[in-house]
Amino acid sequence: MVRILKLVVVLVVLSLAGLAGYAYFGDMAAPPQEVRNPVDLNATY
Repeated sequence: MVRILKLVVVLVVLSLAGLAGYAYFGDMAAPPQEVRNPVDLNATY
């Protein structure tokens, strides 16, 4: 029974560490940058 309790505690600690890592590293988006693409308005299909 003690082994199962230790396993549960270890899994909870690892889950919390993973959640903290995701919260810290999960929001590292690239800064927005302007993109210009030419558009042909008189295109025929």
